Amino acid sequence: MAVEVDVRGYSCPVPVVKTKKAMEENPGKELKVITDTQTSVQNVTRLGKNSGYKVDVREDGEDFVLVLIPEK
Repeated sequence: MAVEVDVRGYSCPVPVVKTKKAMEENPGKELKVITDTQTSVQNVTRLGKNSGYKVDVREDGEDFVLVLIPEK
């Protein structure tokens, strides 16, 4: 079960900070980040890749869902 991080309505750097905190509190676990801005998608994707996660992005209506999967 993925850890969900809902950062809709927040502007950067808050989505990145909340995602980083979830990574630190849940090492090795899959994260599901929900955001509503393209900027957050780019910044959270960069954080994920730099932290050793595979990042899948999909659109869900007006929101974006990023699934961060830790690479072993």
